[in-house]
Amino acid sequence: MSKHPTITKDFSTVTAISGPLLFVQKTQNISYGEYVELLSSDGVLRRGQVLETSFEMAIIQVFEGTSGLNLKDTVVRFTGEPISLPVSSDAIGRTFDGSGKIIDGGPPIIPKEKLDVNGSPINPKSRAYPTDFIQTGISAIDGMNTLSRGQKLPLFSGNGLPHNDIAAQIARQAKTKRTEEKFLLVFAALGITADEARFFRKSFEESGTLNRSILFMNLADDPPIERILVPRLALTTAEYLAFEEDYHVLVIITDMTNYCEALREISAAKEEVPGRRGYPGYMYTDLATIYERAGRIHGKKGSITQMPILTMPNDDITHPIPDLTGYITEGQIIVDRGLHRRGIYPPIDVLPSLSRLMKEAIGSNKTRDDHREVSDQLYYTYAEGRSLRDLVAVIGEEALSERDHLYLHAAEMFEREFVSQGRYEERSVEETLDIGWRLLSNFPESELKRISPSTIKKYLPKSTLGV
Repeated sequence: MSKHPTITKDFSTVTAISGPLLFVQKTQNISYGEYVELLSSDGVLRRGQVLETSFEMAIIQVFEGTSGLNLKDTVVRFTGEPISLPVSSDAIGRTFDGSGKIIDGGPPIIPKEKLDVNGSPINPKSRAYPTDFIQTGISAIDGMNTLSRGQKLPLFSGNGLPHNDIAAQIARQAKTKRTEEKFLLVFAALGITADEARFFRKSFEESGTLNRSILFMNLADDPPIERILVPRLALTTAEYLAFEEDYHVLVIITDMTNYCEALREISAAKEEVPGRRGYPGYMYTDLATIYERAGRIHGKKGSITQMPILTMPNDDITHPIPDLTGYITEGQIIVDRGLHRRGIYPPIDVLPSLSRLMKEAIGSNKTRDDHREVSDQLYYTYAEGRSLRDLVAVIGEEALSERDHLYLHAAEMFEREFVSQGRYEERSVEETLDIGWRLLSNFPESELKRISPSTIKKYLPKSTLGV
């Protein structure tokens, strides 16, 4: 927040309105990102932000929309300050709308600071490498694509798939292994329906998760322009709690596709030259300003971990939204329609999924010393079984060898026993690894080539040794 007195400037020179944008002429000393108030003849105060400025013109995005505004009677007040958010640990357990207003009926929070919602980049030299484990209670993530504290690990899904159920389950179950550490969830929903909002709220309340959560809700009938603001409000809150109050914060944002659609709408209203599929050419940079706010900082106890969720249009992973997200983030969790059709929940396909920071977050004193070897062996076993399924479609099961049948059966059991679990079933990482060993016990030791003999001797169920 600026230490200098705020100097407001009023203009009545609105020259054009285009969608959610307002064009104001003859502006001077106006800054990019500046907070704006709009006074119109209907007496309603609206808020906005400067998107673009020059000596002759300022373009403003209006959060409440421009419906009902007219050129003649609208007064634009430039406040001289960026959009800021009052932050405090009092926000824990509270629910806000897409503009940062409290909507749970409770009292206002008492802020300790007001922070610029755009944040500031973390100096790369100050970044600490993510090396600690966050347990989600979901085997396909914890066992095969482990989430590391300070990581940004997106969930790629599709329309009609249960990504909301997975998000709610992660929100209910996520925790650090050390019980003395302070852990929080910041949940940001963009463009969701009223039914989805009720589902998330009910899930958090009934499980007691709301007591350690902060919710930001932007509904589908709220101004689309708010969707640009919501992730920044959530991350500003997370940054204060992580780096000033020493919390480990998991930020879940759903659905980033709605965010990108709002970005495209603004770009079209500004008449910018479109990029791939009509999205603005700067979408990569814009997404990076959100995703790169995750991390750990040397000398700070807290951390920010991000799990953005996006729905891939037509399940197309090469679409610009998942494509650019994949370049910025450290892996991806893939929700698969084929598994969903077969009744597997959560339908997470571990083969194309990836957590690039997994290796540093697992092992002794973090998860368990056999974690890496079990994960590698299960991955190989499942991949071998999946490839045999394709072969069976061509030559039939009768042509398979005994070994092939073993791997084919193992792939089915992996999906039914390891990947599949109840929506309210929480597994510790030890339980997940034990399930893995139980599946691997069906193989002779000669097939467990990715696990050392000493680890096999220590963890393989005793009744199977010598098979």
